[in-house]
Amino acid sequence: MIAPGARLAHIVRHPIKSVGHEELAAAALTPGHMLPGDRAWAVAHAAARLEGEGWAPKGNFLRGVASAELMAVRAESGPWGLRLHHPRAGTLEIDPGTGGDALLAWLAPLWPEGRPAPDRLVRAPATGMGDVPDPWVSVLSLVSLRALGQRMGQALSIHRFRGNLWLDGLAPWEEFDLVGRRLRIGTALLEVRDRITRCKATTANPETGRFDADTIGALSEGWGHTDFGIYAEVLAGGEVRTGDTVEVLA
Repeated sequence: MIAPGARLAHIVRHPIKSVGHEELAAAALTPGHMLPGDRAWAVAHAAARLEGEGWAPKGNFLRGVASAELMAVRAESGPWGLRLHHPRAGTLEIDPGTGGDALLAWLAPLWPEGRPAPDRLVRAPATGMGDVPDPWVSVLSLVSLRALGQRMGQALSIHRFRGNLWLDGLAPWEEFDLVGRRLRIGTALLEVRDRITRCKATTANPETGRFDADTIGALSEGWGHTDFGIYAEVLAGGEVRTGDTVEVLA
């Protein structure tokens, strides 16, 4: 059972899939949707095979597993549109609806040679362009992150895992026991659907844009799996804010 002190510590969205993270103080969750503004755009590469305007598998798009540099992008939304920051590429300010070419030029030096080049900025369906076709939000545990970091002998940024809702106050790995159960966070109701299996993208440092930590090996050797975090479906909409308590209902 989740401890009474469990709370929502961070809310994070990623306006462009694999390109930039943005922390929020609050968000309004809606049934049948991901976190608002999360993965609302994606950068297709030259070898992408896209059919129509619906959801498409992640292999069609630029991803951190292929370029650690992408993991170092920070995003900021505002009246100006979208502002992206990178420690070496500098700052780019665009309207995603019209600034696709500028984004491709900015990303080109961050993308490795020998891979299909960034080709076009694609608008995601209204439900978002997540890694799975279901429009779920991801829920992760700061305590599990600390446990992983302790095993590896280093502090790990939350942004390695590109999650949405970060909880604090759970026991390590307690989140996996929540699969099939319902959570009340703020005024929203969610049902936990599945564990999240991780890839090499989490080995990239979001501060430096370099692969520098074997998170996958540490998970496998320490706990016998490569999962980190859980997916949850929004059943009843509502607002979530950092500091909200987390309640298990069933």
